[in-house]
Amino acid sequence: MKTRSGLALVSILVLSACAHQGQRAGGDIIIDTKNIDMGAYYQDLHECRNYAAQVNVGQKVATKTITGAVVGGAIGAIVGDSGSAARAAGVGGVLGAVKGTGQGYHEKQRVVRNCLSGRGYRVLN
Repeated sequence: MKTRSGLALVSILVLSACAHQGQRAGGDIIIDTKNIDMGAYYQDLHECRNYAAQVNVGQKVATKTITGAVVGGAIGAIVGDSGSAARAAGVGGVLGAVKGTGQGYHEKQRVVRNCLSGRGYRVLN
């Protein structure tokens, strides 16, 4: 019972982090502001973030969760009994969700960087 509660808590935390990161796409991008009209930059940043919002983070999380659960369950079945397989599947699923969240966030960042670079901004990070 404790394992299920722990997995549920971790899953909720992962999903909330995913939602939070999705809102911040492009939030920590640094550009060279020399000779830049900041009003135009903020408009461009807003438009680039809208492009990044098209990245389907939920699909990445779901795919990685399923893959992690399958791999974890298989490993658990090899090294233990059905209880071990179930626990390993749960852990694999959570780890997969974390990985999918990170990949989705990084892809959103890449979209915003590419968009700003394409509009002539010098992206520093």
